[in-house]
Amino acid sequence: MKQSYRRDSIIKTIFFIHLLILVSGINSSAQAQSDARFQLQNIDSRQSDNLDGLWSIIVDPLENGYYNHRWLPKEDGYFKNKKMETPSDLIEYDFDTDELLMVPGDWNTQAEKLYYYEGTMWYKTEFEFTPSEEEREEYLHFGAINYEALIYLNGEKVGEHIGGYTSFSLNVTDFLNEGNNVLILKVDNKRKREGVPTINTDWWNYGGITRSVHLVSTPKKHIYDYFIQLDAEQKDLMSGWVLMKNSERGDQVQLEIPELEVQTMVEVNEDGLGAFSFSANPDVWSPTNPKLYEVLLKTDKEVISDEIGFRTIETQGSKILLNGEAIFLKGISIHEEAPFKTGRVTSIEEVRVLLKWAKELGCNFVRLAHYPHSELMVREAEKLGLMVWSEIPVYWTVLFEHEETYQNAENQLKEMIARDKNRAGVVLWSIANETPLSEPRLTFLRKLAAIARSLDQTRLITAALDTQTRRAGENIIDDPLGEYVDVIGVNSYCGWYGGTPRSCKNLKWGSEYDKPVIFSEFGGGALQGLHGEDNERWTEEYQSAVYRNNIEMLKNIEFLAGTSPWILMDFRSHRRHLKRIQADFNRKGLISEQGVKKESFYIMQEYYNSIEY
Repeated sequence: MKQSYRRDSIIKTIFFIHLLILVSGINSSAQAQSDARFQLQNIDSRQSDNLDGLWSIIVDPLENGYYNHRWLPKEDGYFKNKKMETPSDLIEYDFDTDELLMVPGDWNTQAEKLYYYEGTMWYKTEFEFTPSEEEREEYLHFGAINYEALIYLNGEKVGEHIGGYTSFSLNVTDFLNEGNNVLILKVDNKRKREGVPTINTDWWNYGGITRSVHLVSTPKKHIYDYFIQLDAEQKDLMSGWVLMKNSERGDQVQLEIPELEVQTMVEVNEDGLGAFSFSANPDVWSPTNPKLYEVLLKTDKEVISDEIGFRTIETQGSKILLNGEAIFLKGISIHEEAPFKTGRVTSIEEVRVLLKWAKELGCNFVRLAHYPHSELMVREAEKLGLMVWSEIPVYWTVLFEHEETYQNAENQLKEMIARDKNRAGVVLWSIANETPLSEPRLTFLRKLAAIARSLDQTRLITAALDTQTRRAGENIIDDPLGEYVDVIGVNSYCGWYGGTPRSCKNLKWGSEYDKPVIFSEFGGGALQGLHGEDNERWTEEYQSAVYRNNIEMLKNIEFLAGTSPWILMDFRSHRRHLKRIQADFNRKGLISEQGVKKESFYIMQEYYNSIEY
């Protein structure tokens, strides 16, 4: 039975005009693959071949495979995969006799000699391709490559990408051979001062193809991207858009939500865009009811199936309202570090272990720091009823005066939003972490906040700040960035980087903003299994004292809307050199890298269990 819809013509017209401006002129495949606002959506619902597995590699710290001795790019670099044809040929590389690495995966934890390696690595794999009888488009889709990647197919460059944690697709239809194909990547994870993140961080710089690679096949005329959520202004409306590639004005996409008996046709314009809105009354997504609906998008050539939840998120003074009701975000910060084996998370099993621990802690919320985590992580969190804070790595002292650095950050923000805009669990887009006060920094971040709002009005904007003013016996939250975000994140390590644990209990906080505040980081380090007095650094007792006293402090903050202490599990960091304690690990986890819970885990668990909403 088809549902009858009440159309709000004014809202729909305004929405459509906004989208026309947003997507004007992006109907060609070449433009789409360079436009970070849009992504080939929902790879798992499409016809694809998984290219994961063992890839051949060549370690190339001097970049001999790309530059000649005059430091000029070669025309016949390693990307040509040349072979000897006569006994006298001089070819000083051979992928087929070199080493192998698993994709997805980081190279640092797969080979001891690559543990500290930062530089260029060449990757090669081969695959078979059989063209379809009907005309189709073929895309290479990469979940993430850290950090700069040049991509070559059959000796020809097909694209490049900067940014270690966001996914991207390249249209390679015109580069494929019938039969055997050779895919070669130049991957470089060298830290750069002008990079995002910059050269100085507190997590391991894992290099490599760290998430899955797919060859995705679509009809020539296909659904490229889409967005559907409850309308931010009128909550009994669902609104959104569909973007087709190689389409013509008047082409249609059928949108169905079978459980809600929704069925409507969306007509696209000359840019391939079709906007829609219709009345609906879904069972809303929440931590106690993580309801997802099957959503189908159909043409006469393809069917895309997704699972999408619907909810609203907004602020009211110092409260965060989920579906119109105040909610306290009981959270934990998480790095994308694999439990037990460490290194980059690469499997759904590892994702589930981390999120299971968060649920056991009593969380309804996870802060995925300090970069976009995998789509697996975001989707599984949503299924478990965990709200998500998703962040780009504008971290510490990026070069806020550099336009190239800003463009890099904006591109990563767009790619993060493009991938996860249909995930109801994502409630916060974060634009920065612990950035120092300056006018260039404020301009940089203000622009990012505006971009995020222009792309998605159904979520809140935040940033984690560590800049407060001590005034009249209080810590005052007065960072001018607070004016431009919806929710203020505060990182404060009382008892660890300042004061004693006992000094935290009676610490007072004030804010110049009538906005929700999340204590996005607090805590201290402990080596699991090391015990002593509660004034002895690195013992579980000291960490426990930090947590107990900080929790008492938090209870007295009237404008507090949530917490995400630092951090769920110990993780690798280049900054941590104390061999018998840290041994290249940040030890602030509530759980060791081997999965053993520290005393502070249970202290935080008790606090969360005492909070009713």
